[in-house]
Amino acid sequence: MEENTTLELPSQESALALSGDREENLKLLSKQTGARVVLRGQDLFIQGTPNQIELCTRLVRSLSDLWIAGKPITNVDILTARHALDTQRQDELSEMRQDILAKNRRGEEIRAKTFRQRSYIKAIRSHDLTFCIGPAGTGKTFLATILAAQSLLANDYERLILTRPAVEAGEKLGFLPGDLQQKINPYLRPLYDALYEVIEPEKIANLMERGIIEVAPLAYMRGRTLNRSFVILDEAQNTTPAQMKMVLTRLGFKSRMVVTGDITQTDLPMHQQSGLNVAKNILQNVEGIAFCNLSQADVVRNPLVQRIVAAYESHDK
Repeated sequence: MEENTTLELPSQESALALSGDREENLKLLSKQTGARVVLRGQDLFIQGTPNQIELCTRLVRSLSDLWIAGKPITNVDILTARHALDTQRQDELSEMRQDILAKNRRGEEIRAKTFRQRSYIKAIRSHDLTFCIGPAGTGKTFLATILAAQSLLANDYERLILTRPAVEAGEKLGFLPGDLQQKINPYLRPLYDALYEVIEPEKIANLMERGIIEVAPLAYMRGRTLNRSFVILDEAQNTTPAQMKMVLTRLGFKSRMVVTGDITQTDLPMHQQSGLNVAKNILQNVEGIAFCNLSQADVVRNPLVQRIVAAYESHDK
């Protein structure tokens, strides 16, 4: 037998936050709990069986620290909250939401959205070398760059070095206009984008001119020893085993390195092994090195991206 219950939200802002864009959050709450969820003004109507209503009510209340403050709620927030309810990890969920990494230039909070992202952040904070492997949109590069930028601004490190192989360019690199820096900039754009979230563009330009922030192709790492540096190697699936060994052995004193990549999106020639895959097999059990694996459940972009990744994963099985 179906029943009804009503939750009164404290403000219009909280109602908008809970509802989400085009009521996407309400649809997901309904899908996750089986209850019918309707918002009228500041009143949230929940209809269904007693069990459905109880689950939906608990799920909505587990998000209350977000919607009470009028903070944006994403589908990932809802799915993580549901997972926390299922696994009795509500306290851990609360801690995760309180651990604000930074605020972007629009004043929005940057934090882990899933438990695996939270574990990834903890690994970076506690290990000199962290590998993170996962599909597009899971925040691998973004979270590492945010943590690196915050550490740099706090003077924990003297330099921030962002690097990635320009495998996609191949011989075509020479046909691009401009000098070498202008040629490689398109391949380093994701790293710039993350920096721009927390540092003013003018300040980034100044830090780059002084060599405090360095964004460079992987070839620039050879022969260097990187002391007191925070190093991020992005798109590591496109390194060869020799390149991976080369960059890992650049790590100097009081330095930290994060290596990110997606093994399923290798652009190397068919016969060439991925340095990321080889490193995972060789270094998996080496003390002081952390390996983190993210999945399609950790995708924090448009919800459609999560469904795309899931479809490809299912097709490849």
